[in-house]
Amino acid sequence: MPSALKLPSAAIPQFALYGELTRGLDAEGVHVELIETRSRGYDWHIGIHTHAGLFQVLFLFGGRVRATLGGEVCELDGPVALTIHPSLAHGFEFSEEAYGYVLTIDQNMLFAAAGQDGNLFTSLFVEPLAIGLGPVPEARERIEALLRNLIAEAAWPRQGHTLMLDWLSRCVLLMLARVQAERRIAESSGRKDFELFSRFRTEIERRYKEQWRVPQYADALRVPPVRLNRLCLKIAGKTAFEMTQERLMLEACRKLTYVPASVAGIAYELGFQDPAYFSRLFKKLVGVTPKEYRQRTQADH
Repeated sequence: MPSALKLPSAAIPQFALYGELTRGLDAEGVHVELIETRSRGYDWHIGIHTHAGLFQVLFLFGGRVRATLGGEVCELDGPVALTIHPSLAHGFEFSEEAYGYVLTIDQNMLFAAAGQDGNLFTSLFVEPLAIGLGPVPEARERIEALLRNLIAEAAWPRQGHTLMLDWLSRCVLLMLARVQAERRIAESSGRKDFELFSRFRTEIERRYKEQWRVPQYADALRVPPVRLNRLCLKIAGKTAFEMTQERLMLEACRKLTYVPASVAGIAYELGFQDPAYFSRLFKKLVGVTPKEYRQRTQADH
């Protein structure tokens, strides 16, 4: 990337939102707006600035942006997400056809969420990231839908307004964190290996109730079972068989928690011909019997 002209820190304006020197006393912890809402009024040019106490994510779904991030300049085409921490001096020049969203989150809200979810969210802002959304169309569609919901909620506050903004913004960040985590796994393990692993996970979702064996999955993926097993150990730290059993038990736990069916009924629904075998396997993998698990979750609720 070509280096950007560095301004003295005293010369870099600090805004609440760009062009606004202060935040209102009733300002929400989450703010979202279309890129064009603010940029059009500045001829698609947002000068270099910072935001005290505010984290931002720029979601560019179409068009192009020339972004100045600290001492670097980069030109990016959508769809892409850019993460910006409060002290990072940044500015943007958008093409006129650019469209997307700017999500702004107060530091208190972000760190409160991080307290519950470790560094899942804050890791997005340790350094500025450009996270490509083109290779992940499903994630991109879900993120865009969440942002549209945020815009709608911000425009028409109703009961639970603040909670809704909080939850929707966390969902957006969680989706983005997933995309970034999977990108790092793909980079470290190799793109082809990660694509095969992703296809295996998709097949598990389709076939786990049929209790396919590993050779059946390998045949469907057109790879030797040994390769599939080594791949799972490399990326997930588990054998292919362990991954299939883990998914089966996850569904069993969900049904024991939320479905008022008998243990035997749940066993049959999950493809077990012998409910007693299901109970033994469940205890081996989960640590308690299905009945004990159900009693425990009912007590927790």
